[in-house]
Amino acid sequence: MEELMASILQNGFSVAVASYLLIRMDRRLEELTRAVIQLGTVIERKEV
Repeated sequence: MEELMASILQNGFSVAVASYLLIRMDRRLEELTRAVIQLGTVIERKEV
């Protein structure tokens, strides 16, 4: 029973950390996407 609880705690912690990092990375990717789109718009305006 103790081994089962230890396994659940270990895996639960890993899942929690991975989820947290994925959520943070998702926000950063959205910001990066917006920045790239803005950069493309600026470059298009300079070419005209």
